[in-house]
Amino acid sequence: MKKWLFRLMIILILPLIWIVHFLITPLHINKADLAIEIEPGSSLKTIAFQLVDEKILNEPWRFIILGKVLGQSRKLRPGNYNLNPNITPYQLLKSFVEGRATEGSITFIEGQDLHSMLEKIKANDSIKKTMKPYDSKAIALAIGIPFESAEGQFFPDTYYFSRNTSDIEILKRAYKAMQKKLNYEWAHRAEEVPYRDSYEALIMASIIEKETGKSIEANLISGVFIHRLSINMKLQSDPTVIYGLGKKFTGDITKKDLMTDTPYNTYTREGLPPGPITMPSLISIRAALHPTKTDALYFVGKGDGTHYFSSNLNEHNNAVRKYQIK
Repeated sequence: MKKWLFRLMIILILPLIWIVHFLITPLHINKADLAIEIEPGSSLKTIAFQLVDEKILNEPWRFIILGKVLGQSRKLRPGNYNLNPNITPYQLLKSFVEGRATEGSITFIEGQDLHSMLEKIKANDSIKKTMKPYDSKAIALAIGIPFESAEGQFFPDTYYFSRNTSDIEILKRAYKAMQKKLNYEWAHRAEEVPYRDSYEALIMASIIEKETGKSIEANLISGVFIHRLSINMKLQSDPTVIYGLGKKFTGDITKKDLMTDTPYNTYTREGLPPGPITMPSLISIRAALHPTKTDALYFVGKGDGTHYFSSNLNEHNNAVRKYQIK
């Protein structure tokens, strides 16, 4: 009797384990197959076979069983869907049931400036263009940004939206996302940071973003700049000079560029520049608010994306000769 009971339990449990494993295992969708359109009137079976045809599923039957077992087979909604590459079958089914359809998307990348963002918006056919002109001051005014410039005020991410969503609406979403992230990080900042407000932290984060492509260095570079400020030394950040030059920058920074005074030139002016110079990542924001305490005052690129840090000018000059002067 006990053997039969044990066998019965195995018979009942194995399919359950099989279904649960399928439910929670990421699909690992290829990047080329991230978009799918579900036609009105499509049945669960039709959708499952469509997912196989589009190489999102390997076979249809487990997805069909999943939909029927969960009682969702008649609740699937039509629309255009953009899928996360690591979405699970359960999340996929849930998206179809909740109608998380989208007809457009745009990705803002950390390190991009406002001009690059706006060019992306202009080139996106799903976005309704309402702003004229596309300039920083006009955008700041339209969105309600309490600064003259809108530079650096948007959080880098992918935003999904319905067709004909306005450019202003998308920018508002990105601005609100940045404010939410920035306010949270500001509330949890290290005690010793010298910024008067979160906007100054955002400015520093934007400089850190442009100074290094290696997230592991971000807090240390932040520490160098904080150290410079603490001894009334100019920040001397090349990216701020380049930003201030705008279209006048030819692609190779020169001594003349470093001495050309603009509001953003941190070689000719003390303290932080008047505003951000790019859209910083969350990593750079956190680095600005949690600098590594360091004696270093200088750093120079080593040619592999990392930097050599020095605590005095003599050591720095030697590093420049080693890594920069060929």
